Amino acid sequence: MSSTFQRTLAAAMFVMTCFALPASAQEKLRIRGTIESVDGAVYVVKNRDGAEVKLTVTDPHLYVAIVKASMADIKPGQFVGATGVTQADGSQKAIEVHIFPESMRGTGEGHYDWDLKPNTKMTNANVEQTVAGVDGPVLTVKYKDGEKKVVVTPETKVVTYVMGDKADLKPGIKIFVGAAKKATDGTWTTPRVTYGKDGLTPPM
Repeated sequence: MSSTFQRTLAAAMFVMTCFALPASAQEKLRIRGTIESVDGAVYVVKNRDGAEVKLTVTDPHLYVAIVKASMADIKPGQFVGATGVTQADGSQKAIEVHIFPESMRGTGEGHYDWDLKPNTKMTNANVEQTVAGVDGPVLTVKYKDGEKKVVVTPETKVVTYVMGDKADLKPGIKIFVGAAKKATDGTWTTPRVTYGKDGLTPPM
């Protein structure tokens, strides 16, 4: 990873704290949707609930791309995020795992409610070890208040981050915005857009 990308992500860490914050229905909105049209820094996005959202990317802006990774890319000592459903034994069956670059270590650290699907949790933590399991590899991850076992199945989507480019954001591209802020005119604003490359949908 280039030092430029590391510096840029480090400077944008405050934006990434949206992973740990619930999106208020009145003031903030978590956007998972598809770009329908682009006009400069303004994007019309169809959100996953079917609603049309007008989103303006404000300065200083940051575009981050999501690309495919694999279980082989996850090593002890890395900082990862996992969205999953709690199993009877207390482990988390992962829907997705995203590998943070080192410059984003500590982002949204902890274990908390998430809204990807009903009854899902987000766990952002350090990988302590990986062992084989019946349903797939099991990650033991530790965060400041505890630890979790995360089961990575063949269906789990594993991704990581690379530096993005505004030019990639065209109609049809899938995007994720953690906490867009509502403007006085009813539109939404954000300084950061995460999007999927090569047809990917950001899975978090």
